[in-house]
Amino acid sequence: MRQVTTTPAPPVSVRRPAHAALPIVIDSPHSGTDYPADFGYSAPFELLRRGEDLYVDQLYAHAPDFGATFIAAHFPRAYIDPNRLLADIDEALLDAPWPGPVAAGPKTRLGIGLIWRLLGDVPVYQRQLSVAEVQQRIERCYRPYHAALEQAIEGAYRQFSAVWHLNVHSMPDDAYQRLKLPVKPLADFVLGDLDGRTAGEPLMALIEGVLRDQGYSVARNDPFKGVEIIARNGRPAERRHSLQIEIKRSCYADVERHAPNAGFDRLQRALDTMMAALADHVRRECGLSA
Repeated sequence: MRQVTTTPAPPVSVRRPAHAALPIVIDSPHSGTDYPADFGYSAPFELLRRGEDLYVDQLYAHAPDFGATFIAAHFPRAYIDPNRLLADIDEALLDAPWPGPVAAGPKTRLGIGLIWRLLGDVPVYQRQLSVAEVQQRIERCYRPYHAALEQAIEGAYRQFSAVWHLNVHSMPDDAYQRLKLPVKPLADFVLGDLDGRTAGEPLMALIEGVLRDQGYSVARNDPFKGVEIIARNGRPAERRHSLQIEIKRSCYADVERHAPNAGFDRLQRALDTMMAALADHVRRECGLSA
């Protein structure tokens, strides 16, 4: 069982390409497991951990070997979620009016906005948060994460006049139930591009084809279309492609035990194959030699 972090951990890590850099950026905003001492939650810790994108940072650990820059959050998403707008404030959590803009989105209505209020039907807190507390989380975690991601994406774009960005996640097997949607079978992978707005079809077809060839089922934009990070960064007409990838957790992990299962190595090999194919595609698109 992970313990609360008493010594502040760095909010984000950035792993540079191991060899010749390509304009590929991968970010994992929800794999953080360093729980800050000032979190002050009351929900059971094992329930709180359901918010973690379990082992996603490890699944993509080889990405720098393929020329990619890999960015990962260290803080947990329930503490503050970098895949939300700063205005996505849940005012029911606060003990005073928020001093800035408020634009609560559909995730906030589910209790999982910028600062999480609910885990299903279970409150995260038995208290209200102060405005200063939320502002500190923004400054200490949210802004550094986005600064690192922006630096990587903009640096790649300046150098190559193009960038391919993968925003990587995992999803629970009961995703439809948690989202309060009609229940149906969940694909092994869900590719989200906000219904065609953030990534070009060649990228979508490439990723989908490789994953299917590796024996996995793939859906597009169902039930996850993508949220703030790809909306902010994806402009395919400018050769800025941003794709969200969700992996069904039972494909690689025993969620109850918080441990890899027998499918982990196979899935990691499939992602390595995907990365190799993406690197080849990027080199062709940029006129680079292998």
